[in-house]
This record gives sequence, structure tokens and C-alpha cells, in this order.
Amino acid sequence: LKNKYNTTKAYLFIGYMAGNESLYTSLQKIGYILIFKPTLEIRENGKTKTKGNVDAELVLHTMIEYANYHQAIIVSGDGDFHCLIEYLEGKNKLLRIFVPNKKYSSLLRKFNDYIVRVDLLKNSLELKKTKISGRSKP
Repeated sequence: LKNKYNTTKAYLFIGYMAGNESLYTSLQKIGYILIFKPTLEIRENGKTKTKGNVDAELVLHTMIEYANYHQAIIVSGDGDFHCLIEYLEGKNKLLRIFVPNKKYSSLLRKFNDYIVRVDLLKNSLELKKTKISGRSKP
């Protein structure tokens, strides 16, 4: 994001889970600003799932920071962000929408000019081992 789109801030909205502190530290070291939400344990069909729904936090933070950015990059294929994306587009504040793969919400299809599929970028984003032991390069 920094190299291609000149991104100066990257927020990551994530459910907080004890035991993942090293992951959170690693993400912060590479430049993410983490916004945590408490998680819930939910039982479905006899299985326990951990949920950390961060949709509201992403929308709220996008609007809180509205005056502080030129354009936004939204990383989600979730149709719940349709109204936010539509608003940002109307205000010329939308740069790109990164979706995981081709199975993103049909509500976002009208924004196809902004869509970037992450699965198609795998080779350029993947860390590759260098000849120096223990080192990786993007």
C-alpha cells in the first residue's frame, strides 16, 4: 500500500484475543495502527466460535478521520460497507477497495472500477526467502 498508493496510515480493525500479542506487535512494527474490539465466544451447532465484529468501528473511524486523509482504501469485500463506500465515492474520497477474492458482496459490484482482488496479487505480496538465512523479502 505504501509503495503503490503512497499510503501514510493503515488502520487494522481486529478483535482482540489474549495470546496473540506477538502478532499484534508484529503488525504494529510493520506500520499498522491497530484498533481493537473485544471478542465474544458464540456457540453454534455445538461448536464455539470467537467473533469480533469490527464493522461499526471501521465506519466510525473512517468518519472521525475524514478531514485527515485525502482518499481512503477500504480492505473488505463485505456488503455492510456499501453505504460508506458509496458516500466516500460521492465525495471523491475513495481510492480503492481491496477484496480477498472474486467472492465479494454483489452490493459492491457497482464499484468495480475501484476493486482490487488480493488473490490476484499473491505473487507480488508473498514473502520469499532470500539466500541469507532467516531473511525474507516482499
